[in-house]
Amino acid sequence: MDKLQKIIKQCINGEESAQRELYVMYRSRWYKLCLRYGKNKQQSDDIFQEGLIQIYQDLYQFDDNRASFYTWSCRVMSHSAIRYLKKDSWHQTFLDLDTANESPTDQVTIFDKIAAAELIALIQKLPKGYRIVFNMYVLEGFNHREIAEQLGISEGTSKSQLFKAKKMLQELLGFQLAATRN
Repeated sequence: MDKLQKIIKQCINGEESAQRELYVMYRSRWYKLCLRYGKNKQQSDDIFQEGLIQIYQDLYQFDDNRASFYTWSCRVMSHSAIRYLKKDSWHQTFLDLDTANESPTDQVTIFDKIAAAELIALIQKLPKGYRIVFNMYVLEGFNHREIAEQLGISEGTSKSQLFKAKKMLQELLGFQLAATRN
């Protein structure tokens, strides 16, 4: 049994020192995920807290034959973020469009070249619907069918929201770059 498996087993048994150790191992990666979903630090902190609770409650369900612990825990944290945002009436922010002009051959963009903190700040400026779909699709690896099921929207809406999020991020980045040039 490796160290992580031992820690997980101890966490399941309620050992606080193991819970603290697991938290220390993953807190920065989990919190970065929450920053992408939250609109601001306070909302991200709330999402993080609820996600931690969910991870520890569901830890007994983790199966290392199906996914790595990090992948599994990020999935749990993402679902917690979505539940949190649902309580905040985010679903009212979706605009249903049956089609989107999204190009399936999007190339690597300047987003790959900017600092993570800058990207998080830009993502936080997106409207809730755009932000959620962008995070789920681009950063968490969900497909449009999964996003639609999770959020209770159509696949077309998911595609539209992603297209609009990318376009808005490009515009925000353009403004940011223009401001730094002046």
